Amino acid sequence: MILQSLAQYYDVLKDEGKVPRFGWSKVRVSFALGIDEDGSLINIIPLKQEEQQGNKKKEMPSEMIVPEQVKKASGIVSNFLCENSSYLLGCDKGEITKRSMECFNMCKRHHEELLADVDSKAAKAVLAFFKNWDPHLTKGHPIVDMYYDEIVNSANLVFRFDGRFVQDDLSVQKAWDNHQADSGISMSCLVTGNTLPVARLHPSIKGVNGAQTMGASLVSFNAEAYKSYGKEQSYNAPVSEKATFAYTTTLNYLLSDRAHRTIVGDTTIVYWAKSGQEAYQDFLGMTAFGAGSNNISQQELHDIMEHIANGKAVELDDTTLSGDEQFFILGLAPNAARLSVRFFLQDSFGNFIKKLKEHYDRLSIVRPSYEKTEFLPLWRLLKETVNEKSRDKSANPLMGGAVVRSILNGTFYPAALLNGTLIRIRAERKITYGRAAILKAYWLLNGSKTIKEVLTVSLNEESNYTPYVMGRLFSVLEALQEAANPGINATIRDKYFNSACATPAVIFPMLLKLSNSHMRKLEKKYQVYYSQQITRLMGKLDAEKLFPARLSQEEQGAFIIGYYHQTQKRYQKKEQGGE
Repeated sequence: MILQSLAQYYDVLKDEGKVPRFGWSKVRVSFALGIDEDGSLINIIPLKQEEQQGNKKKEMPSEMIVPEQVKKASGIVSNFLCENSSYLLGCDKGEITKRSMECFNMCKRHHEELLADVDSKAAKAVLAFFKNWDPHLTKGHPIVDMYYDEIVNSANLVFRFDGRFVQDDLSVQKAWDNHQADSGISMSCLVTGNTLPVARLHPSIKGVNGAQTMGASLVSFNAEAYKSYGKEQSYNAPVSEKATFAYTTTLNYLLSDRAHRTIVGDTTIVYWAKSGQEAYQDFLGMTAFGAGSNNISQQELHDIMEHIANGKAVELDDTTLSGDEQFFILGLAPNAARLSVRFFLQDSFGNFIKKLKEHYDRLSIVRPSYEKTEFLPLWRLLKETVNEKSRDKSANPLMGGAVVRSILNGTFYPAALLNGTLIRIRAERKITYGRAAILKAYWLLNGSKTIKEVLTVSLNEESNYTPYVMGRLFSVLEALQEAANPGINATIRDKYFNSACATPAVIFPMLLKLSNSHMRKLEKKYQVYYSQQITRLMGKLDAEKLFPARLSQEEQGAFIIGYYHQTQKRYQKKEQGGE
C-alpha cells in the first residue's frame, strides 16, 4: 500500500508541475559545456545561483530537468546528457586514471547508442564531441582551466548547443523516451497490476535523517536468500519502471519539502493529502509537530480541531478542509544502505485530527502562569524525557516513532514514554508542566479505573485516593518548610521526594515530625493555616494504616499528580494575593 499510495500521489504532483514526467528527474547542475557543430568545446557556462538557506545566502547548483539518473551501486554506469567530469571529460579529480578512461568510453558508447539515429544538429554535435575529445588534454585546456578545480570535484555537467541545453531538444527527448519504453523485462507489476517493463534496481531515496547522503533503498534484494524461482534483485518482487519512478520521485519530493517534513527521534516523517492540497499538510504540521505559521492562535487551532473532529468543514488559507479527505503519514528510519518503515498510517483527515484532539484532551492539565502553550507538540513531550544537562538533547530514537504511532492510531502510549519521564523526575526531583501532562495522559489511556478519578485538569479536593492525597500532603509540607525558611536552597523535595513517592511509610513519619520544627518558626496565623491543611489531608487517609509501605508505579503516578496539582494551587493563591 505504501508504494501504491506514493505512485497515485505522483499523478497529482505531476499535474501541478511539481515533479518531472516519467524518465526524467530534477538534478543539481553546476556547469554547461558549450559545444559547436564540430563538437568543439567553445565555452563553459556556470549555472550556480544564490539561494537563501536559513539566514544566509549560498551559491548552489541550479536545478534542471534531465534524463533520469541511473543508480550507481557499484561499477561503471553512465547517465545520459548529465554526468560528472569522469564520464564527460575523462578526468577524475585532476587526474587521468584507468577508471576515468573507462568511464569516458562507457559514456561515449552510451551516447552513440542513443543518438546514432537522431536527426538533430544538437545530437550530432554531442556525438562529434565524444569523437574528438581527448581526455589527456583536459588539464591545460584554456577553456576548462577557468573552472578546472570546481569541474573535477564531482560537479554535474550538461551540454549546451546553439543557445539551448541539449536535453531540451525535442528529437533528443523523443529518443530518450523511446529508449525508456523499450528497456527491461516485462512482468506483472505488483503496484499497478499491468504487464510492463520491470525495474531491476530502484532509485535511491534521499533526505531521510541518518541515512547515507547518497541515498538509501526502500526496496532492494541483494542476497542469495532473497532469490525466488531464480529471480534476482528486484525481479523477485516486480515493480514496473513507471511505478518505481513514480513512487521514488514522489518520496524524494516529499522528503525535500522541509515545510512538510519532520524528524522525531530517528524517524523522518512525511505526510500528504490525496488531493495534494498543502493546507491539510500545514494544519497537521502545526497541530501535531508544532511546525508552520504562528499567525494562528492557540484558541483558533483548538476551534478548528473541534470542528474537523466533529465532521464540519473549515476554511484555512483559502482551502476548505474536509474531514473526509484521505490522508497518509509515513515514518522512515535509516538502516545502513536501506530504509526501515517505522509506520505507515492512512485514514481520513478527520479521524487523524480527532485522535490528535483526544490526545491533547488527555494532556490537558493546569498550567503555570508563565506557560502560554496550550498544546504540547511532540518535540516538547520528548524533550521532557531528556537530561537537560546532556550534550545530546535527542530522545530515545525508537520512542519518537512509537509515540507518533500511538497518538495517531489512538492506541496505548509506549511504556518507554512513561519510563523516560519517571527517570527524569527521579533524577531531577522536578515535576514540570510537560511531565505532569505526560503522566496524566499516560494513565488516563493506559491505567486502571482506580487512578482515573484523580487524573483531572486541576486539583480534585474531594478525592480520598491515598497516593494522590499523600502527594498533596508532601506539597503542603514543602510549602511549610519554605515558609519557615525563606530562600532555602534545598527543600524536602530535593532530599526525600523519591523515597516518599516509593516508600511513604518510611519517610512521612519523619517529615511530619520535621514539620513540627518548621511550624514553631511561623507566626500564629500561619501555624493555624498549615495545621488545618495537614489535618484535613491526614483525615482523608486510612486511619488504621496511614501510609502504605510501598507504592506501585501507577500509584506513584497518582502521587506525582497530587503533588503537582497541590503545588499549582498554592502558586495560584500567591498570584491572586493570598497565602
